[in-house]
Amino acid sequence: MHRTPEKQRRERAVELGKSGNPDALPELIELTRCPAANVRKLAASAIGKLASLVEGQTAVRALQPMLRDPFPQVRQYVAKALSAYGADAQNALSDLRDMAISPAEPQYNNNCAKRAIEIIEEARRIAESQAVHCCQRCGVRLEADEFVRSQKAFQRPFCNYCFDEVFLERRNFETKVELQKNIRAKDGTWVQSAGERLICEVLNAEGIRYRYDERFRILDGYAIRPDFYLPEFNVYIEYWGMDTADYKIGMLKKQQLYQQQGKKLISLYPADKPHMHERLMAKLKKFQ
Repeated sequence: MHRTPEKQRRERAVELGKSGNPDALPELIELTRCPAANVRKLAASAIGKLASLVEGQTAVRALQPMLRDPFPQVRQYVAKALSAYGADAQNALSDLRDMAISPAEPQYNNNCAKRAIEIIEEARRIAESQAVHCCQRCGVRLEADEFVRSQKAFQRPFCNYCFDEVFLERRNFETKVELQKNIRAKDGTWVQSAGERLICEVLNAEGIRYRYDERFRILDGYAIRPDFYLPEFNVYIEYWGMDTADYKIGMLKKQQLYQQQGKKLISLYPADKPHMHERLMAKLKKFQ
């Protein structure tokens, strides 16, 4: 009986994973692009088995986009494979955190992502304890507790003196942002513009849960404040409501970060206000 091409690829992925040959990585990366989900998941698993043999960053770059694979079992195998790369997989942490809390994921994927996060973070902690870190602002060498404190708060290395200055600047910024929230949506949410109020009211009318203006996601090392985050869809909404040059520069930078990290983003503009319900729901439908 002749073997089907899919079966041949599955067997080849398993064979390469058992080979212990680092030269197998390019072929396995090619197999991760196969149309068959069973081949992709076995290729991801095989890449994980080569973790101590191949260049970590290359393998992680191939695996990370697969966390958005349409098949849950592929995502599960990818999370396990990433955990094998330890600290090399730290750039995948934001995607794994999304996977760990997403209600759209099967419970086994939530749990698998949580375990991968624990392993990668512990590996990163061990690697960082052996490294020398300097303050991003003044260049002074950091003590271990200074590094941990600043990373936890800002995801940036600061000495205690610069930490206090940055903390004060951030607190003043947060206060300014809160004072700008002087428009109230029907569900009681205070927002900064009429456009954001319309978005709140569309989401509320459709029974869609959202988080507004929370600094809780990290993109490429940046703490960002998405205007809206829809946890049920793992979708971000940004309302680009200003037309100044500085604002547009910031808008393009933020859009680039979303794109680089493969995040699902809905962009809305003042021109959408007269038809906000139709525009927002039409764009959201593309991610369902």
